[in-house]
Amino acid sequence: MDVQHFERITAFIEARLTPLFDAETGSERGFAMDDTSRALRALRNSVLEASAVKGLIATRETAEPLVRKVIDQSVEHHWDVLRGIARQWEDHADFRREFKRHAWELDGAPAA
Repeated sequence: MDVQHFERITAFIEARLTPLFDAETGSERGFAMDDTSRALRALRNSVLEASAVKGLIATRETAEPLVRKVIDQSVEHHWDVLRGIARQWEDHADFRREFKRHAWELDGAPAA
């Protein structure tokens, strides 16, 4: 798996979430203290946290075997979090098949 998979899935999810936070729509979603706003902020924070793991991918190649195993587990877990969120928009025209794949299925696989 490479950093580009994380960048693509994060961009896809952010493109769906960003309009929900747009102040120009007159909406308070994401900015108020109601349950919907709290849920939107929590979802965005989950996406940001899960996509931050992409920084570990570059260090994997030079890491010791035990550290590499921990990195692989972390990358897999965070990919699954993003994959689960992205699948909520599976019917969207911009949804990619790679968003359905497990992390180990993306190794060496062309982007689709």
